Amino acid sequence: MSRPLLSVVAPVYREEGNVAEFCRRTTAALAAITADHEIILVEDGGGDGSWARIVEESRRDRRIKGLRFARNFGQHYAITAGLAAARGDWIVVMDSDLQDRPEVIPELYAKAQQGFEIVFVARQDRPESLLYRCAQRLFYATFRWLAGTDYDPAHGNFSIVSRRVLAHYLALNEQLRFYGGILAWLGFPRASIPAAHGRRHSGNSVYTLRNRLRLAGAIIVAHSDRPLRLSIGFGFLMAAGAFAYGLAMLVRALLGQIIVPGYASLMVSIFFIGGLMLIVQGIVGVYIGKMYAETKRRPLYVVAESIGLPPPEVRP
Repeated sequence: MSRPLLSVVAPVYREEGNVAEFCRRTTAALAAITADHEIILVEDGGGDGSWARIVEESRRDRRIKGLRFARNFGQHYAITAGLAAARGDWIVVMDSDLQDRPEVIPELYAKAQQGFEIVFVARQDRPESLLYRCAQRLFYATFRWLAGTDYDPAHGNFSIVSRRVLAHYLALNEQLRFYGGILAWLGFPRASIPAAHGRRHSGNSVYTLRNRLRLAGAIIVAHSDRPLRLSIGFGFLMAAGAFAYGLAMLVRALLGQIIVPGYASLMVSIFFIGGLMLIVQGIVGVYIGKMYAETKRRPLYVVAESIGLPPPEVRP
């Protein structure tokens, strides 16, 4: 079987009303480059009618293929599953809610042909309030510092990568998946193009602030040990403060300035230091928990069924 020139991978989570329009617009955009393409939709256990829509589109056009997870594993695991199934020389990753506009794919491909193996879309004119954008900048500034990465908040998952990049991406089998972070770590020549942010064709976003914070925490633990080093710094700072405070109390005692020992200051110190110790232990515990998850060597995801692709392998 010949390899297609282009593959498009898109996770699908509760996008029943968007699947058909996504396939229509994406197929039209790919036709401007080549008829030799495939679209791989990965249904991430949303529990709605998205899989039925994917099956309908696949029967209408054999270049549209699908995977269905046994349960919800998460967006970045769905991306990984789609990439593992992709056969193209170039692979586009994008969201299926049409906020990533398929009409930008020809521009992505053209930029990649200039010698770049990774090209991201820098989203412009996003329809959020000024307050939200300011909070987002603060959040990502803190995130970049903690995670030790130069992640650009204008970049989502909308990108194109070469077959060589894909092979190296799939060789990394760690449990914590972050598509953009792994690509940055690989270090291949990369670029970006600006493009207007699209609007959802149907439904509302299910990617809540809680989901974003959870993902950010997982990314920080996966790509950086800075929180651990910060906890060490806090420990040294508290030790230095306690030593200085002890010297001050000793001097005051020698000068006869302490008449009645301070119960309040003692209790405040105990609770403050105890709280810091619990925070540090919690940070260490998170890292140990992630290490435990890695040692179990479980599969990244479980595919329940597929269409247009080989049936999922089940290991005994």
